[in-house]
Amino acid sequence: MSISTSLLRLGPTVAAAAALALLPAGPAAADGISVSTTGNTVSVTTDACSQINGHWGTASLLSSGQANFSQGRQVALSGTSAGQSAAWSNVSAGTYTVIVVCSNGSTAGTQSVVVSPAPSPSASPTASPSRGVMGGVGGGSRDYGTVTAVAGGALVGTGIVGTVLYLRRRAGRPRHL
Repeated sequence: MSISTSLLRLGPTVAAAAALALLPAGPAAADGISVSTTGNTVSVTTDACSQINGHWGTASLLSSGQANFSQGRQVALSGTSAGQSAAWSNVSAGTYTVIVVCSNGSTAGTQSVVVSPAPSPSASPTASPSRGVMGGVGGGSRDYGTVTAVAGGALVGTGIVGTVLYLRRRAGRPRHL
């Protein structure tokens, strides 16, 4: 009895721990920077830096072989006190590290990002249908008119009424074991 009671008390704790493990980690919020990729462009945003002598700071994009902030592709942060950003275009596929250093010398954050290879240029877009997808129930691609809709509704209604009458009649029969 005491074992099952202990398990019942432990159950909500285990469930809460499992739920926390499934939540996204969100390292960007903890680091103070948010890094994203769109095609071959990498961008970073932060609100951790303050402006000193007209400069917010610098962001650097380091490839896997680079270990020092000054070795990467550096871009000056731009923005307002509400948020600063920087971006790099024409970034080749690979894994990179983004580091943001504010004007006061403090590091706003560091985050890794993976840039996927560009799609093959041999792939050509296909033409889409001029009227869109003609899906639907039954005659979704053709209008049959009001008479057809009324006749279909009458058939469905008749089926429902017949089913209800059959079930009521069957429920009234005595049952034998």
